[in-house]
Amino acid sequence: MDMTCIFLLVFLLLFLCSGSKAQMPGFLSLDCGGTENHTDSLGLLWTPDDQNTFGGTSFISTPNEARKQYTTVRYFPADDNKYCFTLQVENRTRYLVRATFLYGNFGTSDAYPKFDLSLEASYWSTIVISDENTIEIEELIFLATLPTVSVCLSNATTGQPFISTLELRQFNGSLYFTIFETQYFLSLSARINFGAESNDSVRYPDDPFDRIWEPDSVRRANYLVDVAPGTEKVSTTKPVDVSYGERPPEKVMQTAVVGRNGSLGYRLDLEGFPGFGWAFSYFAEIEDFRADETRKFKLFIPGMPAISKPTVDVEENAQGKFRLYEPGYDNLSLPFIFSFEFKKTNDSSLGPILNAVEIYKYMQINYGSKDASIMASLVSQYMQANWAHEGGDPCLPASWSWVECNSDPQPKVVSINLSGKNLTGNIPLELTKLTGLIDLQLDGNFLTGSIPDFGECIDLESIHLENNQLTGALPSTFADLPNLKELDVRNNKLSGVIPQGLIGKHISFNYEGNPNLTSRKNGLNHTIVIIISVVLGVLVALAALITYFSFAHKRNNSHQKGNVATIQQTKKLSTYFSEVATESAHRYDLSEIEDATANFQKKIGSGGFGVVYYGKLKDGKEIAVKVLTNESYQGIREFLNEVTLLSRIHHRNLVTFLGYSQQDGKNILVYEFMHNGTLKEHLRGPASLERTVNWINRLQIAEDAARGIEYLHAGCSPTIIHRDLKSSNILLDKNMNAKVADFGLSKPAVDGSHVSSIVRGTVGYLDPEYYTSQQLTEKSDIYSFGIILLELISGQEPISNERFGANFRNIIAWATSYIEGGNIQAIADPFLEDNFELQSMWKIAEIAILCVKPHGNQRPSISSVLKEIQEAIAIEQGSGATNGCMLTGNSPGSSLNLDSVALTGSERHRDASFLRVISQPGLR
Repeated sequence: MDMTCIFLLVFLLLFLCSGSKAQMPGFLSLDCGGTENHTDSLGLLWTPDDQNTFGGTSFISTPNEARKQYTTVRYFPADDNKYCFTLQVENRTRYLVRATFLYGNFGTSDAYPKFDLSLEASYWSTIVISDENTIEIEELIFLATLPTVSVCLSNATTGQPFISTLELRQFNGSLYFTIFETQYFLSLSARINFGAESNDSVRYPDDPFDRIWEPDSVRRANYLVDVAPGTEKVSTTKPVDVSYGERPPEKVMQTAVVGRNGSLGYRLDLEGFPGFGWAFSYFAEIEDFRADETRKFKLFIPGMPAISKPTVDVEENAQGKFRLYEPGYDNLSLPFIFSFEFKKTNDSSLGPILNAVEIYKYMQINYGSKDASIMASLVSQYMQANWAHEGGDPCLPASWSWVECNSDPQPKVVSINLSGKNLTGNIPLELTKLTGLIDLQLDGNFLTGSIPDFGECIDLESIHLENNQLTGALPSTFADLPNLKELDVRNNKLSGVIPQGLIGKHISFNYEGNPNLTSRKNGLNHTIVIIISVVLGVLVALAALITYFSFAHKRNNSHQKGNVATIQQTKKLSTYFSEVATESAHRYDLSEIEDATANFQKKIGSGGFGVVYYGKLKDGKEIAVKVLTNESYQGIREFLNEVTLLSRIHHRNLVTFLGYSQQDGKNILVYEFMHNGTLKEHLRGPASLERTVNWINRLQIAEDAARGIEYLHAGCSPTIIHRDLKSSNILLDKNMNAKVADFGLSKPAVDGSHVSSIVRGTVGYLDPEYYTSQQLTEKSDIYSFGIILLELISGQEPISNERFGANFRNIIAWATSYIEGGNIQAIADPFLEDNFELQSMWKIAEIAILCVKPHGNQRPSISSVLKEIQEAIAIEQGSGATNGCMLTGNSPGSSLNLDSVALTGSERHRDASFLRVISQPGLR
């Protein structure tokens, strides 16, 4: 072989080697919004997502971020549709999929985006942007079961959905195998490199699978806190054998932390938990010590004594130094606030060591709608059309733009609208298999051939096939469709005789423009339109409506005569409230109120509005009577505001408004009587001395109140902003159920976003952003509710010159100082006497701090707050159940004893005692 050939061969080998570094097999790195291929400093090849025909692209910039893939984003409309990336995968292969989001200077909205991320039909995560310069990262491990997989963005709560990068990383062998992988994904909660020598993450090429190992030296908010004293970093340059198990990178295993004082302890906030998860520790003995020295330690997890038994001897378990040992749990119930500790045993001379940790949460796989495979076959015939590339499931998490689905747990397609989509060829037979189909619109296309049999689609009500080139006869089965109301086949090339059953059906049937299609009776072309019975039904309905409005008009005229005096007294307010709104509430005679209250004898409360009295109606119903003492313009306006508002809103967590009275100069509101008074009284008043409101009661009160607020914010149209939420406006009934009260200051958000308003509210609960901008939004209520949550934790009032010490005057600054310092016990109400789960209190504390952020766009929605409260309740109610007996099962949420499972030594290399799972039944 001559030198030229040798040179070319060497060059080719070098090229292939460099190419293998630039792009690993099974790797895909999409630069969303990018325009050209490029290779980054790690050797990863990035390709633009320009095959995506949906959405727009934008350039962005952020300080200290020069990576090319983070200079663009792809964004989508803030609508009800979903927008998907469909990626090629190998069937029966595990993948890591990673999506990242860097907002930068993109967008002009005052509110940061919040939207959902899903894998196919399965919910993955909610993306909440709170800082334009921080990259949000979501990772999921899944088993591919089809040749493609779709990652979808949908359900924009605020702002526009957007994405910066999308990555696929293929695993090999048995990495991350679980027996649940056909039912659950693994969603990353933590992957930590302990003892890292820098603040840089470890990833490709050090990790051949490009997992991102975050250093423990970076203290992200709500991530890794409470490090035990005596924790010290160690490292080695010697090679470490990581050729089995999950194969963490050697660079990660060459660093570690050791507990010089005999223990290693950490606290993690696990996003998405409580729930069931996959949790593994990675150990390697990388310290040189004498032959007479030993390192043995045990795991301790608060509240889980049954799994805190196995003893770890890393060198012995790994069968030598500088070798990987990875004990863990395939199915473990974990809290949101996860504290764990490794402690040396009595016969050990050295403290514990820890190199790395990985924790994933099990995410339920939703296999989607019943018609998913039918619809996939349908769109595969039209791959050149944009509408056929929306990706993902046709119904979940949102329907395709031309599809409607029902609300069943496993939805079915009920409507297809492909009007004017330039369809050619025959009507796809897949449409005849959609057994839930109600509405079919294929008009305005170029369809040919005969109309297929839709006999299986017995729910069909409307069929539009007009303006095509269809031939042949009308199927006789159309006449057998029991719910058919509308059939339009105009302007086709149909022929033959119309089935007699169609002639007699009470439907709207139009077949003009088909010269060879005739009626059996007269052979004339004509249109059979709405049947006489339908016309008669419409006429009857119209007559009923005329009668109703005539009666209503007379009733209003009669009632208005008795209201003349009241309307004259408040004529200045006529521009604020209509008489109709006022009249929709029950009006009590003053004498009836005087009898019920024994002439206003028993006073049970008072405030800026007036005095509240106890009463009892003749039917035995107990009532609370609020008498207006503020006769000013503002006072009367608040009175009418409450009457008008409460007349139209009803919810079990809002105090029931029974009616009003305006007579002899008295303005009176009547409510249901709430036997246990206000939340404030139970936290700081005489009722608090009884110590009846324990932590679980407080959580349930918070849940009730949040439900009431959620109704105001999301269940009313327009949104209603309470504007004066405080603990004295949360009332408790005889069963300690909480209800929100006092709507005198409430306002509807008429433009759906904010209300320009004179600032009103209560000091201590008043949103500072609202105070300075005078722009009222529902996030002002969130701020006030955050104060209430801090009250529930601490029992303290919002503002005090004495209780918070010399450094603080309000509850926010005081509580935040302890919460950020990791000392939740310091603010816990002494009345609770430590009778609470620490994890549930942490959860409420952290959502409360989010609620009182200075800017509204940083605060969560009330629905998000409610979800956190419910998870805290689940923690509290389940606190006694995790320490129980061993169960068996085959899915996360059932405990699994793996002692009987054959472990294949080098393939998994895990200690069976560490694999035994103690967990609470039921996946939260």
